[in-house]
Amino acid sequence: MIAETMAGIALVKGAVDGIKSIIGTANDISDIAEHIDNLFEGERQIQQKRNNKQNDPFAIKSIAQETIDAKLAQEKMNEMRQLIDFRFGHGTWQSIINERAKRIQEAKEAATEIRRQKLIKQKEIEEIVKTILIVCGAILFGGAAITASVMYSTASAMI
Repeated sequence: MIAETMAGIALVKGAVDGIKSIIGTANDISDIAEHIDNLFEGERQIQQKRNNKQNDPFAIKSIAQETIDAKLAQEKMNEMRQLIDFRFGHGTWQSIINERAKRIQEAKEAATEIRRQKLIKQKEIEEIVKTILIVCGAILFGGAAITASVMYSTASAMI
């Protein structure tokens, strides 16, 4: 878990350094898009670690580290907001945040729809299997009844 947090911090710091190094020469936002993605991923990893309850939630070192890491990540995010808004115009960062949130929501909805479709397909298959079993059972029962009837008729005729 510590490695995850360290990776999150490293991603945030690396992204900030990358953005700072090319922000002045970037022609458009796509020039720094990979760094922005890394910034968000690092921040997500830090938040995920912070919300993970597997660690001792009362360990002072854990609490302090998680709190400081989250604050540092937020500080770096604010710094990037200012840099990007200054370079590309006021509201650019918020546009990025809004578009990201929209895409995350769309991905969640698509995943939910896929799960729903799989469930429907699974229920359809279950119904088909039930129908086949019922038909097979009816055929077997009918075959057994006919066989019994023929045997009874044959036995009756022999008597």
